Amino acid sequence: MTDHIVVAAAVENPLGFVPVEFALSLVTFGILFFLIWKFVAPRFEQTFAERTQAIEGGIAAAESKQAEADAKLAELEKQLGDARHEAARIREEAREQGARIVAEMRETAQAESSRIVEHGKAQIEAERQQAITSLRAEVGTLATGLAGRIVGESLEDEARQSRVVERFLTDLEAQNGTTTGSVN
Repeated sequence: MTDHIVVAAAVENPLGFVPVEFALSLVTFGILFFLIWKFVAPRFEQTFAERTQAIEGGIAAAESKQAEADAKLAELEKQLGDARHEAARIREEAREQGARIVAEMRETAQAESSRIVEHGKAQIEAERQQAITSLRAEVGTLATGLAGRIVGESLEDEARQSRVVERFLTDLEAQNGTTTGSVN
């Protein structure tokens, strides 16, 4: 019975401390730790450093591109502002030029109108003078013929005929002047 008890005592403590297994586990752990520390950890560190460098380089490149884009945006905004200013200046010049052209055309039209009116007045005056001359000659001829019939003598003498006609027309104009003055 004592055999059973010894076996039972060994089986009963499954968590017991076995120094050989502990030493073997410690050596295995040390070798694995050394291998990981010597070969695997530097690779991880190198990979982490490369990734960190790539990320930092990407961030720097992104910041550089962002700064470049901001500079281009500012330049484009400046160019757009300049273009708007130039367009406003061109519009203002066009307005001024249009106003100047309209003023010149008005002035030209006014001058042309005045010239046409003056030409018309001169033409009317010339025609009036021509009509007066023609009427005087006709009235003179009629008056001389009529006076000759009334007086009974011939008024063929040019000087006499001119004096009679001039006196008749002067009297006629004087009567028209007094009649016109009293009507108005």
